[in-house]
Amino acid sequence: MALLPDLGTEIVIPLCAVIGIVFSLVQWYLVSKVSITPGAAGVKNGYEHLIEEEEGVSGASVVAKCADIQSAISEGATSFLYTEYRYVGVFMAIFAVLIFIFLGSVKGFSTSKQPCTYDTEKLCKPALATAGFSTIAFLLGAVTSVVSGFLGMKIATYANARTTLEARKGVGKAFITAFRSGAVMGFLLAANGLLVLFIAINVFKIYYEDDWEGLFEAITGYGLGGSSMALFGRVGGGIYTKAADVGADLVGKVERNIPEDDPRNPAVIADNVGDNVGDIAGMGSDLFGSYAESSCAALVVASISSFGLNHDLTAMCYPLLISSMGILVCLITTLFATDFFEIKAVKEIEPALKNQLIISTVLMTVGIFIVSFTCLPSSFTIFNFGAQKVVRNWHLALCVCVGLWAGLIIGFVTEYYTSNAYRPVQDVADSCRTGAATNVIFGLALGYKSVIIPIFAIAVSIFVSFSLAAMYGIAVAALGMLSTIATGLAIDAYGPISDNAGGIAEMAGMSHKIRERTDALDAAGNTTAAIGKGFAIGSAALVSLALFGAFVSRAAISTVDVLTPKVFIGLIVGAMLPYWFSAMTMKSVGSAALKMVEEVRRQFDTIPGIMEGTSKPDYATCVKISTDASIREMIPPGALVMLTPLIVGIFFGVETLSGVLAGALVSGVQIAISASNTGGAWDNAKKYIEAGASEHARSLGPKGSDPHKAAVIGDTIGDPLKDTSGPSLNILIKLMAVESLVFAPFFATHGGLLFKL
Repeated sequence: MALLPDLGTEIVIPLCAVIGIVFSLVQWYLVSKVSITPGAAGVKNGYEHLIEEEEGVSGASVVAKCADIQSAISEGATSFLYTEYRYVGVFMAIFAVLIFIFLGSVKGFSTSKQPCTYDTEKLCKPALATAGFSTIAFLLGAVTSVVSGFLGMKIATYANARTTLEARKGVGKAFITAFRSGAVMGFLLAANGLLVLFIAINVFKIYYEDDWEGLFEAITGYGLGGSSMALFGRVGGGIYTKAADVGADLVGKVERNIPEDDPRNPAVIADNVGDNVGDIAGMGSDLFGSYAESSCAALVVASISSFGLNHDLTAMCYPLLISSMGILVCLITTLFATDFFEIKAVKEIEPALKNQLIISTVLMTVGIFIVSFTCLPSSFTIFNFGAQKVVRNWHLALCVCVGLWAGLIIGFVTEYYTSNAYRPVQDVADSCRTGAATNVIFGLALGYKSVIIPIFAIAVSIFVSFSLAAMYGIAVAALGMLSTIATGLAIDAYGPISDNAGGIAEMAGMSHKIRERTDALDAAGNTTAAIGKGFAIGSAALVSLALFGAFVSRAAISTVDVLTPKVFIGLIVGAMLPYWFSAMTMKSVGSAALKMVEEVRRQFDTIPGIMEGTSKPDYATCVKISTDASIREMIPPGALVMLTPLIVGIFFGVETLSGVLAGALVSGVQIAISASNTGGAWDNAKKYIEAGASEHARSLGPKGSDPHKAAVIGDTIGDPLKDTSGPSLNILIKLMAVESLVFAPFFATHGGLLFKL
């Protein structure tokens, strides 16, 4: 028996979630103490005299400008998300009905009890109940995902101007404001995801009683809901942000030779709104989806192992207890960045963010062993494709640690290939000497090469965790990678907040010194955003493999044989899907950017006085172009991902579907890593030239030089790769797997129509 009693589990999990929520509110309160009302800024504290001397303008007018720009960005982001959620809400309702009808029809909408799938001597709850509860879980996951994304966006737009104003006091103050704001999002999301899942399990248990197999099968709907919303958030937000970014860069920087985020650029507000709806709301929903799915995959496998068969609640909740420990570990880790050490110079920013990853990983390793030895029996059995495999508690601890450390390795490899402090990005920058073509060639090569080590890390973690604890081992390895999600998200959200802060400084006409500080914050944020994407892709690979294992068990497939034509055709079609999906999203960004470029050119040509700064551009039209394009264009890629498992399962059956899932996983991970890293490297190569921090960088600059223009073109090509196609692919592989798992009973009973003819 485990040392922690069941009652202890019932207390510990919600308590840790509540601690996470309280901590995020404390961080939010500390951020809110930075005032953006001109009246309060007029107080002559020690800083104000310095600021006014440095700025040559009154502090009050700068504060008022920052507040105005912040409200414009916030309004744009809020109205876009409301529009997006209206469309997505309709989809949610339709899909919820489909889940109920498909799963209810497995046993002809019968309300009588049925023999359990894995223990036919016992009677379990009717299939209709599972259909109903799966639908409720789906809606619950979808709503939690939407709320996570929306709250993240609200916090980011609340913090951006505050970060700009704090930059006047020094880079350290600005860093703490941006990082605390990121922490608010990280902890809210991690704690909410855990709390809602825990409450759902307990409420469902009132009906299911001892039928844990049915209970946790219904809970998988939670993961499906979370990921389906994340897909639309990621694709819609990604198209929005990159259409504006490409339009603003091509006309503003390359054609008109004006700086980034210059208020004369008509697309500048849309560009800053995009950072919040794509990188913040989209990323929040994405990582919530990964967390929900890895928890669901682990719970499904555990429910048919000795944990579920013996009704051992503490051991059953092992995935949730790991996440609870993660919240406490991340809380301590965050204090290292905000309270224990103060950043005094620009060069300390990136190490401080990297230390967050290292500290959280080391502390979590200890936490994993504590949880494993207090919450698991010393020996137990895990379901392994029809047999029960004997596993010891330290085996599971190792599985979680393998995932955790693989995540750290992927993070650091990503950083090496995307940070301009290292050779790969400097080589890409150097290739700009001979124009945009060589820059593109070098950038693509870098992206392909950056796939090697992460894939080996994922492969090793899969082999070790499967050898120790079968599919359950892979599910908890994915959870290990996501156990420090609060810190990962804080680092990730920090990037777009700093980016916005720099934009606001430029638009408010603040001094060059302030812009240098926000640029330094932003450059570090760019690298950490790439690290966050690496984590998301790595965890998606493990999560989708765990879901794949649960699907194969659930659909009663004994082996997936690549040599059978049914499976092989699925494999080759599945491997093609990420390319089809990427083509759709890239084309969407391209066509939306085309409209944006035309509009920005039109305004420069027809509105007199824009370039002189005597008349204001029409920002609203550019915001509308981005909004309309992203809402319209997110539907086809979304439909491709959501309909593929349904069409394949119904017409070709579960064996072909297993091939499709394996193919999509194998090719999707490679494209996602290379696309994200190529885009990140091009972006930082451009920033390397702009910053001119080394002799080599100065030889390529300054802004407006031919190498710089070549770097801007590379960055523009990379935008849809790193912020639309790349990050959306990890949702594609997870979502298809979790959807197949939810509909597995239907496909197993009624699927494969074409082969039955």
